Amino acid sequence: MITAKSYFSGAGGMDLGMIEAGIHVLESFEIDKTACETLRRNFTHKVNESDITKITVLDQQEADVYIGTFPCTKYSNIADIHGTRTGDDLFLHFFRHVALAQPEVYIVENVPGMRKFQVVMECLTKLPNYYVRVECPVNANMWLPQERKRLIVIGTKRPFYSLRYPESRPVRMRDIIDVGTEVYTPDYVLRRLNGMYRDKPIITDLDGIAPTCVAHYAKDRSTRLINDGVSVRPYSVREYARLQGFPNWFEFAGTDNDAYRQIGNAVPTFMGRWIGTEIKRYFNDYSRAS
Repeated sequence: MITAKSYFSGAGGMDLGMIEAGIHVLESFEIDKTACETLRRNFTHKVNESDITKITVLDQQEADVYIGTFPCTKYSNIADIHGTRTGDDLFLHFFRHVALAQPEVYIVENVPGMRKFQVVMECLTKLPNYYVRVECPVNANMWLPQERKRLIVIGTKRPFYSLRYPESRPVRMRDIIDVGTEVYTPDYVLRRLNGMYRDKPIITDLDGIAPTCVAHYAKDRSTRLINDGVSVRPYSVREYARLQGFPNWFEFAGTDNDAYRQIGNAVPTFMGRWIGTEIKRYFNDYSRAS
């Protein structure tokens, strides 16, 4: 059995993907109270509602795989607009856990903009005793009708020579949208549609590919709209969740705004499943060789 620990787990998109790939998630570490409640509602493994900066390493249970999906807001291009593209020291605490525990595999998922932070990349790619792959960009549009480019770092104790990518997108926008459903549409959505804001919304139809799901949808639902053939409207919470690969049974804690925020911050579950499947292949290949 291949075991994993998840850090900065959020709503559990990566956790769910790993589990679906056949990897046993032992525990998740997350500081957000509502996200922790979401994790508890949907998973049976241990959920640590804690601050990673306060957690010691060597008295924790071990695992084969350590996964770090630390917050990306200070590495993203949009942070340039607000003057907050400064990086973040949270990566150091994940790095601390990897450096001390020395798992067989570690995985980092973040935005491509993280590559611009040389100190971060040096820590995550030059750790002694590891062979490191940097895959960028990995786009969620290989699995889902959503443009979402990510940077994936995979460190392994032994060489990992190749990754296999999917050949076709298994989910279409038509599989996600509930045509004709009524969704709460704030007045500001109509104002943006009518050109009263500086930029117009990005409208996707049933044959299209949506832009990146963002956590900011919790505050402004006017930037990304769906034309379902009946009306042009915001995505429902369930549709937004499907865009990230969450199944219909998955339950989000909190209000609709809490759900949009959690979904926008999540790792697409299909991307997590792909990473998990490739990591499982790595373990299987060396198990057969021995």
